[in-house]
Amino acid sequence: MRIAEVIGTVTLSRVHPALVGHRWLIGMPCSLKALRADGKPDGEDFVIIDPLGAGIGDRIGVSEGLEAAQPYFPVKKPVDAYCACILDQIAVS
Repeated sequence: MRIAEVIGTVTLSRVHPALVGHRWLIGMPCSLKALRADGKPDGEDFVIIDPLGAGIGDRIGVSEGLEAAQPYFPVKKPVDAYCACILDQIAVS
């Protein structure tokens, strides 16, 4: 799981039938260095499916790959990144 900051949303003109009605976010991952400095995210942005309603500026936990599709099991959905949680605070030691 990675920690990312929501920087935008995605509007689709066409979508896979299994994903109709889902919300999409653009997230930018945070490195450990950025989390320690409580600074801005410093990774490459990517698209995340969001069932929780995260907003711009929220820090979220993101599952990727096979784990991203597990919440929908046994239905198969073409998902590569899934918003698993919205984080209130982060403590890095």
